[in-house]
Amino acid sequence: MDVEQVEKYERGFLMAAFAFVCGAVIALIVSIVGHHAALPEPAGRVDPDEVTTTAPFDEPGLFKTGENTYDLVLVAQAWQWTPEEVTVPKDAEVHIIATTLDVVHGLLIPNTNNGNAMVIPGQITEVDLTFEDTGVHSIICHEYCGIGHHNMGGRIIVE
Repeated sequence: MDVEQVEKYERGFLMAAFAFVCGAVIALIVSIVGHHAALPEPAGRVDPDEVTTTAPFDEPGLFKTGENTYDLVLVAQAWQWTPEEVTVPKDAEVHIIATTLDVVHGLLIPNTNNGNAMVIPGQITEVDLTFEDTGVHSIICHEYCGIGHHNMGGRIIVE
C-alpha cells in the first residue's frame, strides 16, 4: 500500500470520527433544549453528617397529613431504605421527602407517573405520587451505590 492510499484512509477515518462527535454533540443539545433536560433542583439542603438529628429525617416513616394524603420521609444509605416498607390506602396522595447519609442513590418506583429521582448527599429530594391501584410498588435504587447495591430495595404496599 502506498503513502497516498494510507493518507486517503486516514482522512476518511478522521472525517467519520469528526462526523460522529458532531452528531453526538447535536443529539446532546437537542435533548437538553428540546426535552428540557436538567439536573434536579433540590427541595432543600441538609448537612449529610447531621441527617439523623435533623427533622424530618430523624424519624423516617409514613405520616398522615390529611384526608388521604401522606408524607413519606425516606432516608437512603448503602444499601437500604429507611423505612423499608410502608402501607398506604388506595388513591392515597404521597409526598416523598428523601435524602441520603452517604452516596448518590436513585429513587425509582416503577409503574408510577413520577416516581423517578436522584437522592444526592446534602440535598432534599421531593416527589409527589398518587397510588390509584392496589398492589405492591417496589422502591428501587437505580444508581450504583456499591457492592450491596443489588440488595437495596423497599416496598410501598397499596391496600
